[in-house]
Amino acid sequence: MGELQALTELTALAASPSAWIALATLIFMEIVLGVDNLIFISILTNRVAEPRRALVRRIGVGLALVLRLALLGTIASIVRFTTPVFDIYDHGFSWRDLVLLAGGLFLVWKATREIHEHVDADEHDDRERQPVTLSIGSAILQIIALDIVFSIDSIITAVGMTDHVPIMFVAVVVAVGLMLIAAEMLSNFIAKNPTIVILALSYLLMIGMTLIADGFGFHVPKGYIYAAMLFSATVEALNTLARKRSGGAK
Repeated sequence: MGELQALTELTALAASPSAWIALATLIFMEIVLGVDNLIFISILTNRVAEPRRALVRRIGVGLALVLRLALLGTIASIVRFTTPVFDIYDHGFSWRDLVLLAGGLFLVWKATREIHEHVDADEHDDRERQPVTLSIGSAILQIIALDIVFSIDSIITAVGMTDHVPIMFVAVVVAVGLMLIAAEMLSNFIAKNPTIVILALSYLLMIGMTLIADGFGFHVPKGYIYAAMLFSATVEALNTLARKRSGGAK
């Protein structure tokens, strides 16, 4: 009887135009929220030895899907993530705030360290300097740490946009599937364009700062962040085009 009722509800949901609109909107939001996660995975997997990069990349995106679905499976607990557990100077901190603070600090530390390694090279042996590689275990552990942060933020956003759990499941699976398709292309693009690495790391540094601000209760609209990133990417694309043309002219 319960299965029949669930099937009836799913059929009614599939026939509802508002449900399809909610699904399309949620998929778009999940893709937008997954961009940060994908950039971090792409940069990190490019530090792994070549034969294992694709494997670690798939594991990273797969873990993002597993964590999101696991959180959706315990959807009753999601509400408690936003309930304050203690106060400091009249500001209540929830588990979500603490996770965002930890994730933001980790992103700031990681991006700063990566930028330092790319910029602070010895001029005399720069040609002989080999890039520092990551072990598979280290890369996966770092990916898991950030997957947790981005997954909680993603699922809380989904819960706030719709009450229908099937829509959330479909949106998450579609969004992460698109992440998996785009992961290799993005990683290859970053690897072939070294200047893009600094731009992407600066972007992750900015995301880390916004996560910290969000953890303290100061929400920065994502639109401002993506607009700044789009502007920076456009300028870098024009610089790359100018360098190619000047090189061809010589």
